Amino acid sequence: MLKTIVIVVVVLIGAVLAYAATRPDELRVERTLAIKAPPEKIFPYVNDFKAWAAWSPYEKKDPAMARTFEGATAGKGAVYGWNGNSNVGQGRMEITESSPSSKIAIKLDFIKPFEGHNVATFNFEPKGDTTQVSWTMTGPSAYITKLMGVFFNMDKMIGDDFAAGLANLKAQAEK
Repeated sequence: MLKTIVIVVVVLIGAVLAYAATRPDELRVERTLAIKAPPEKIFPYVNDFKAWAAWSPYEKKDPAMARTFEGATAGKGAVYGWNGNSNVGQGRMEITESSPSSKIAIKLDFIKPFEGHNVATFNFEPKGDTTQVSWTMTGPSAYITKLMGVFFNMDKMIGDDFAAGLANLKAQAEK
């Protein structure tokens, strides 16, 4: 009987590990929100890391988080580092592209609790009297990320934060 239980457990673990290996090699999370403001009004909130305190959901997850700012004040070359509690971890962001009122690309490096290297992109697309703002994160999906994805919906976890951040950005820009 014990031998049968051990065999079943080993087969189940093997099946989960094999299934994880079949998951996509890239992580992609995207959320979009219409903001009733021109791109020129919204863009500075994202282009200047010091302005993130007004809208980023991660700032509220650890108000005592240690923050560092380097390089340019805003735009290409601006760098933001953080070291916080288990809700935010430790990492670094650098703006690698800043096209006024249309696009911002950010190199995003997580150090803790898991190492990860991604790209975050903000696109600003005018549509009538609103701007469609998209927040996207893409990056390689290492095996451990694939395995975690079997048990946790990464798109929902990260996407919920993106949706909250866009809602906060909307509140700021529509004042």
